[in-house]
Amino acid sequence: MAAVTQVPDVTIPTSLLPRDGRFGSGPARVRRAQLDALVAANPSVLGTSHRQPPVLDLVRRVQQGVADLLLAPDGYEVVLGNGGATAFWDVAALNLVRERSQHLVHGEFSGRFATATTRAPFLADPDVRRADPGSASSPAAVEGVDAYCWPQNETSTGVALPVRRVEDTGDDALVLVDATSAAGGLAVDLREADAYYLAPQKNLGSDGGLWIAVLSPAAVERAHALAGSRWVPASLDLPTAIAAGRKAQTYNTPALATLVLLAEQLDWVNGQGGLAWAAARTAESARRVYAWAQASTYAEPFVADPALRSDVVATIDLHESVDAAAVRAVLRAHGVVDVEPYRALARNQLRIGTFAAVDPDDVSALTACVDHVVAAL
Repeated sequence: MAAVTQVPDVTIPTSLLPRDGRFGSGPARVRRAQLDALVAANPSVLGTSHRQPPVLDLVRRVQQGVADLLLAPDGYEVVLGNGGATAFWDVAALNLVRERSQHLVHGEFSGRFATATTRAPFLADPDVRRADPGSASSPAAVEGVDAYCWPQNETSTGVALPVRRVEDTGDDALVLVDATSAAGGLAVDLREADAYYLAPQKNLGSDGGLWIAVLSPAAVERAHALAGSRWVPASLDLPTAIAAGRKAQTYNTPALATLVLLAEQLDWVNGQGGLAWAAARTAESARRVYAWAQASTYAEPFVADPALRSDVVATIDLHESVDAAAVRAVLRAHGVVDVEPYRALARNQLRIGTFAAVDPDDVSALTACVDHVVAAL
C-alpha cells in the first residue's frame, strides 16, 4: 500500500487555480458536454440492444469520426473491440505478427507488447530494442521481422516518436503503432502505418475498455492469411472483429456509455478543426510546460532531447531539494489532480497530461500554482 503524504499547510489563492484542475495522463478530462450527451442518450441508446439501429448508428458515427479525425486513406478500415489496447497487443500477436516482431521499448507500455510476443509460443523471440526511460531507440530493418512495433507516445515517460515506414523491410512488413495517448493529439500520416490502434481514454475523452484500430489493406490481408494457422480465442480473433466492424458492430457487447462519450468527443474535435487543430492545441500546452520548466531554478524536462518530448504527456523532474509528493498533495487538496509520475519510474517528478480537452490557459495556471507551492514550502 502506497504511503500517504501528509498535506502541508499551504493555501493556493483561488485566482491562481485553473478552471479545470484535471491533468491526468489517462483517464483524462471528460468535458461537461460529453456528460450532457450521455444523459441525453438515455433511454434511446443506454440499456438497449447493441445489435439494433440506435447503437449501430452510434458505432458508425464513431467509425466515421475516427476516420475523419485521422484522415484515414482509402481502403483503411476502423475496427472496434473490447479490452483496450492491452487486449489489442494479444490481438496483434495472434493475428498480425506472422513469425517475428521488432519492438522499440522505452517505457512501461512499449515493454508490455514486447512481453506479449515474447511469451507467444508460436512466434520467434522478438527483436527488442531497449532504451532508458526518457530516451528512445529507432526501428531498423532486420531479416525475418514482419511486424515493426512502437508507441507514437510512451505514456509512462513522455517520449514521442514519429510514425513512418521502416526502410528496406520488403513489401509485406507491417508497422503497428500504439496510439493510445497520441491519437487525436499528435499529427500522423496513416499511410505510414498498418495498424494505428488505441484506447479512447486520453485525447478522445472517453473511458477505457475499448480498442480501436485503423487497419490498412495489408493488415487486413495479413489477418485473413493467418486465420486458421493457429488457435485464436473468438474474442481476440481479428477477422471476426473486421467482419463485425463492416456491420457497425463489435463481436461482443460494448460499453455503450464509452461509445457515447467517444462519439461526442470526436464530433467536438472534428468540429473545432480536426487533427490539425488538436495537434496545435496540445503543442501550445506542451510549449508552456517545457518553457516554464526550462526557465525554472528547480524544474527541468525529464526528456533531455527536445525532439523526443511529447506534446500530450509532459514529464518534469523537480530538484531533489523540492518534495514533489508534497507539492502534488497541496495541488490535490485544491482540486488540481493527477500529476503523479508513472509509479514504476519512482521519480521526483510531475507528469502533466496536455490532451486536446486541456485548455492551454489551465496549463499556465498549473505552473503558476506549482511555483506558488514550492515558494511556500
